[in-house]
Parts: sequence; structure tokens; C-alpha cells
Amino acid sequence: MGNASETWKCGLAKANAKTIASTIAAMVICLYTIALPLLSHAGEIQLATENYPPFNTVHAATGEISGSSTEKVIEIMRRAGESYHLAAFPWSRAYNMSENDPDTCLFSTAYTPSRRDKFQWVGPIVKNNKWVIFARADDTRKPKDLEDLRPYVIGVYRKAMASEVLSLKQFKTEVANYDTDNPRKLLAGRFDFWAAGETHGMEILRNQGLEKQIVPLFHFYQAKMYLACNLQMSKERIDHFNRILREMESDGTVAAIDKKYRKK
Repeated sequence: MGNASETWKCGLAKANAKTIASTIAAMVICLYTIALPLLSHAGEIQLATENYPPFNTVHAATGEISGSSTEKVIEIMRRAGESYHLAAFPWSRAYNMSENDPDTCLFSTAYTPSRRDKFQWVGPIVKNNKWVIFARADDTRKPKDLEDLRPYVIGVYRKAMASEVLSLKQFKTEVANYDTDNPRKLLAGRFDFWAAGETHGMEILRNQGLEKQIVPLFHFYQAKMYLACNLQMSKERIDHFNRILREMESDGTVAAIDKKYRKK
């Protein structure tokens, strides 16, 4: 009886060992199957952007992304031999992705002191982007500078440079998810004035046929714009991208792209 019991226990132990081994093997295969697609994309750069013409323009009919910044960034990736995936999102989501997800870069991103330590910077890809205050053409109020706007509400959009700068200066703002919504909100009286990048703002007004109804008043900020990459990306990679951009400036590629998108 003792021998039979020992034999049974031994057989059970072997069975359990086999079961455990089989379970572990199945788990390894399962994990490998899950990880394989991820491993095949290891190191692929995720390029996140928004619809911000003429620097990054999303074409509604096709989903294609073009623009002067887009072409510069793609050329940097091409010369660096990098694989990448390019996609457009609402700016706040794209910003959070670049801040939190490894191997992710965001453009076109205005460089500000408050953003300096949040990203690694490639650029500038736009050297002179001015931000302006817009008003309704029939508005009789004529502010000359930001301080004149203290009593009023200024329209901005989420995570944008204008939103950050004005909030730090404790101005009253109304925040939209998309800057393209702000001209109609301004005309509807949802806020008093609109803060936007000059080139981008004028492009929005042209596209919406509102150039005569909304006009620029004055510049209030100027900043360069960059490709802003996640802090976990290697410094060697960032340095390589910056070297390539300098080469593109030297060989005339940057100038040719800017000329292509410059309004006549």
C-alpha cells in the first residue's frame, strides 16, 4: 500500500510538473505572439501633429498631411534612415503623447521657457512665427497692447502656446479644442478677442472666408517652432536630427520648402 501511494504521489508530481511546464510554455508562446508585432516596430518614431496650416495641413478629403514643417520633418527622417508613422490629432492629445510616450515627437511646437525641460528639441523648423490678437472688424474697442486686454476674455485653444503664455500672465481666456472654431466664436460674441499665430490665423480666415470680418490688431509674442521629442529618446538620435537639419539649411532644402509654401 505504501509503495502504491508513493508511486501515485510520484506520478502526480510528474503530472503537475508537466502541467506547469506546459502552462509556462503556453505563456511564453502567448507573450511572444503578443510581443512580436511590438518588437517588429521597436524604434519606429511616432510623429504627432495637428492641423496647423500652412506648417502642417491635414487634407480632409484624403487625410494626407502636408505643409512646410511636415516636409522638413519627413526629409529629416528620410536622411536619417528612420522608420516612422505620421498622424494628426487634436493638439492637446498630440502634446500629451509626445510628453509621455517614448519614441514620439511633436510638431510644429513653439519653444517657450515653460516647455524647455519637457522635451528634446530639433530645430528650429520655423524661425519666425509671430502670434497676434485678432478682433471683429466692426469692434470699436482699439487695444494697443496686451495690458489693454486685461478686462476682456481672449479666445485660445488647448495646450497652445498662446493659451500657456496668457494663462501665466493671468489673462482671462476661453479655451477651444480646435483653433478653427475660434473665428466663429469671436463673431458670435463668445469672447472679446482671439489670440493665434499670425500665419496660421490668416490661413484659417482665408479658408473660412472671414478675412473682412476679422482683422489682426497687434503682435504680442514671437517664438521659433521645433520638432519636440520625448525625453527618453536618445541624445545621439536628437543630435543626428539636428545635424541633418543644419545640412538641409546649407544645401538649400529648407529654403526651397519655405518658398514652396510662401504666400504670393
